[in-house]
Amino acid sequence: MSQETEQQQLAKLRDRIDDIDRKLGELISARAQCAQEVAEVKKAHSGGGEIIYYRPEREANVLRKAMERNQGPLSDEEVARLFREIMSACLALEKPIKVAYLGPEGTFTEQATLKHFGHSAVARPMSAIDEVFREVEAGASAYGVVPVENSTEGVVNHTLDSFMDSNLKICGEVVLRIHQHLLVSDVTKTDNISRIYSHAQSLAQCRKWLDSHYPNAERIAVSSNAEAARRIKGEWNAAAIAGEMAAEKYGLLKLAENIEDRPDNSTRFLIIGSQTVAPSGDDKSSVVIAMRNEPGALHDLLEPFHRFKIDLTRVETRPSRSGNWTYVFFIDFSGHVDDDAVKQALREVGKRAADLKILGSYPKGVL
Repeated sequence: MSQETEQQQLAKLRDRIDDIDRKLGELISARAQCAQEVAEVKKAHSGGGEIIYYRPEREANVLRKAMERNQGPLSDEEVARLFREIMSACLALEKPIKVAYLGPEGTFTEQATLKHFGHSAVARPMSAIDEVFREVEAGASAYGVVPVENSTEGVVNHTLDSFMDSNLKICGEVVLRIHQHLLVSDVTKTDNISRIYSHAQSLAQCRKWLDSHYPNAERIAVSSNAEAARRIKGEWNAAAIAGEMAAEKYGLLKLAENIEDRPDNSTRFLIIGSQTVAPSGDDKSSVVIAMRNEPGALHDLLEPFHRFKIDLTRVETRPSRSGNWTYVFFIDFSGHVDDDAVKQALREVGKRAADLKILGSYPKGVL
């Protein structure tokens, strides 16, 4: 009996794939119908009040369970991304989410926005971080996405300062691996590149590579990597440092890929909104604390966290704008403000501090 030919084997496998695709389609439709029913239940019990469709803690748990159940061969992150897009599309049936982000289009912040909310969200670029805050405070967008720190270049002080004047809360976080590329346009004479545009942080993240490959090129800092990509469209002697989205949006070519000096380069973004997020089981909290300039002030601030075994993940100091002799600390730690240990620690810190403001508790970034 002769063995099956390659075409026969492939035909059988494709039949199996078609059958699986049919079942997947039916299940996705069933999930979408459930999402519509969830919306109807929420409307029926809203009493005319505002309806919250997006629940960060619920979505974080769905993604975590999808990753836990994954048996390969796709990676856990790829499976989570697929579920993120399904949830994004289903949520859009209930109510499309409007999200403001630090623009323009093609930036890493837009990439972080789509990574967290999926492509069914209505993403709206803003020209400045404080404009993102105002957009969410006014209710024009339900959420905002702003950068807060880079693993190489440190914190984004403008974001921290914006929290001092805002009542918005942190509803989530996104950590994005940052890959920088040297981009050129179709008019660029690659042998005569004499100027390189990018955001100041991106230029800093690629400093060693630039010193080695383009030591004589002028480095010009602009408002964003997307702006750098836009500028070189008409300059024959210029290149830009930017990411994948900017390259696609402006139709640019990659002359060199992944030129960042540190391969683990990443940026953390915060999701801001007006809602308080319930515990998800694996959470992080952020607070801002004002301390008087007294001997032992920092020790008094940190001691309760140590005693109640709360893991501090970041401590940043900023000058207070309300007085010359007061320091403001931005602190991130593991846990939720509803946890007993966190409650006790914050109660003691509050007694010692000049002021304590809880910026929010939210699920640790899943993707």
